[in-house]
Amino acid sequence: MAKLKVILKKSLIGSTARQRATATGLGLKRIRQERILNNTPAIRGMIKQIIHLVDVSEIELSENTAGAEA
Repeated sequence: MAKLKVILKKSLIGSTARQRATATGLGLKRIRQERILNNTPAIRGMIKQIIHLVDVSEIELSENTAGAEA
């Protein structure tokens, strides 16, 4: 299953309350913090709202690593 690696690259200072809430909803609080998230339409929509604050890359997890996450 494809996942998205999202890294907060810019500070949330000066962003709107809605953008800060979206970043928190993605689990991002600090600069250079990264999260591995499922590639779903809801997550992609949240990323689109704060694309200027984050770096996004798609990663493919193998079956061995997918079992280790659970």
